[in-house]
Amino acid sequence: MNLVWKLLRQHISIPQFVGFFFANLFGMLIVLLGYQFYRDVMPVFTSEDSFMKSDYIIVSKKIGMGNTISGRTNTFTPAEVNDVENQPFASSVGTFTSTEYKVEANMGVNGVNVLNSELFFESIPDHFVDAPKGSWKYTPGDHVVPIILPRAYITMYNFGFAQSRSLPKISDGLVGMINFDIFIHGNGHADRFKGKVIGFSSRLNTILVPQAFMDWSNNYFAPGSHSDPTRLIMQVDNPANEKVTKYIDQKGYEVEDDKLQAEKTTYFLRMIVTMVMVVGLVISILSFYILMLSIYLLVQKNSSKLENLLLIGYSPNNVARPYQLLTIGLNTGVLLIAWGTLYFVRDYYMGVIETLFPDIDSGTMLPAILLGLCLFALVSICNIIAIRHKIVSIWKRKE
Repeated sequence: MNLVWKLLRQHISIPQFVGFFFANLFGMLIVLLGYQFYRDVMPVFTSEDSFMKSDYIIVSKKIGMGNTISGRTNTFTPAEVNDVENQPFASSVGTFTSTEYKVEANMGVNGVNVLNSELFFESIPDHFVDAPKGSWKYTPGDHVVPIILPRAYITMYNFGFAQSRSLPKISDGLVGMINFDIFIHGNGHADRFKGKVIGFSSRLNTILVPQAFMDWSNNYFAPGSHSDPTRLIMQVDNPANEKVTKYIDQKGYEVEDDKLQAEKTTYFLRMIVTMVMVVGLVISILSFYILMLSIYLLVQKNSSKLENLLLIGYSPNNVARPYQLLTIGLNTGVLLIAWGTLYFVRDYYMGVIETLFPDIDSGTMLPAILLGLCLFALVSICNIIAIRHKIVSIWKRKE
């Protein structure tokens, strides 16, 4: 063994092995980073909304230049609502009810004011809201109102306001940190309410309150006022049913739901990650050939001396082992550095993702670790077999 190591050291080409090392590292890192990033980001597009079931869709009328010029309204008449309710694919249909009075709100976090603006509330029938039992109810006379905020609000706060002012970031588990004061004016009345934020919704781009509060407050602060709904919420047996799409297109409606867009985004993300991983695999394959070329040249330079070692009794395995250990050592170094680099890169981008989506599952690096081990085993086995085949060919040539 020592004799073979001495022969190996005499003709090692440092630049060739350095080239293999960095090429393999680059390829390995691309593959692992692409795969880990895909696993980390996918929950952003596939997670379900906390307060709405997947078979609920929100329908509205398209707003175009023709509507603006002609003055046509985008509200649903009672006849249009009845027509939607009579469709065989619609299990249940509800309307969005808006406030008919003036609402001002002040939102703060840990005593710091982050929002002070005139707003409006909307409500939908309570059975469409999948909230924890007992948390989504209102009794006339209460001054505490349950509220569901759009997730876009909290995303803007976490990514902008909180980050710039070193304030705590908010997630679904920390909604108690939000102070939401509501001031309502109308019909000669003025009152103050406390908004109790119970969570956030990514599918509802509005501030949602219970239907009981909406009915009572409209009757108290704006009696006699009524506006036709501009949006409908519909429960369907199968959102992918062609009849649903055909009906919506025929009526000139549109679905206010990002599920289809999320599916497209997921598809393109999967395609891009696949392309990136293919590039990484190609680089890894090329680095494998660089290593094998270096080993073959090294063996070729020492072929006469290796033949002598084989003739005096060294087995092909004994002669091949130093070369095999060299490649395994290089592959081990590549894998460890790739894991270390991936850890710091992932720590950076997960910080950004968790700021935008505080409730996303942070996951682990286990998928990338397992994939790295598989690639390490595959490349090392190929190296071992190729080196042994080369040594055996020299041995057979001298028999």
